[in-house]
Amino acid sequence: MNRMQTFQQFLATQSVQVPVFGFILNLLLAALLAFVLSRVYVKYGTSLSNRRMFARNFILLTMTTMLIITIVKSSLALSLGLVGALSIVRFRAAIKEPEELAYLFLTIAIGLGLGADQRVITLVAFAIICGVTVLRKRRHETEENQNLYLTVSGRGATGNLSLEKIIETLRKHCSAVDMKRFDEAKDMLEASFLIEFDGTEKLYAAKAELQKLNDSVKITFLDNKGIL
Repeated sequence: MNRMQTFQQFLATQSVQVPVFGFILNLLLAALLAFVLSRVYVKYGTSLSNRRMFARNFILLTMTTMLIITIVKSSLALSLGLVGALSIVRFRAAIKEPEELAYLFLTIAIGLGLGADQRVITLVAFAIICGVTVLRKRRHETEENQNLYLTVSGRGATGNLSLEKIIETLRKHCSAVDMKRFDEAKDMLEASFLIEFDGTEKLYAAKAELQKLNDSVKITFLDNKGIL
């Protein structure tokens, strides 16, 4: 009986006063890290959804997680109550891509770390994760060529639009040109190529030069991965 009373008293009274200055510092730091993470996600993310709109949730989610952890860590009773509350409240978020879920986990991890007063570990881990993300993205951009499927069509009877002119223009700007199909009628032609660009600047230059061949020219670029 005494043990039961002692345990009940422990649940009711075991609580630690949270320092206000430390709490405010952690809260501001959480907002700052979440803001930096949102900038990293917008600039270096690969998600096809609206990254800017999705990133707006990072600050609120990080600060809320930090507030919850700061409160419940000081009381076992509140921690147990949080489990019951989460079993009632169900969160339904439309996560379309795994990358979005990864960034949400990172925002929650920042809130957990700062809520537990682990500032140094949280800052070091955040810097390393963001650094790896930026380096991986930049390395991917430098190593991966623009492998595209190009279709050029138009009225071949007017202007300089011909197969020879098209190939000559592409070879001037592309690192690789492979013709896949060529159709020609009385006053129309259509040519399809598999091409590679070393950078977006050469892609824009090739497009501009192709458009000068004929006023009726129509150009379609398609990611080679999107064909399948």
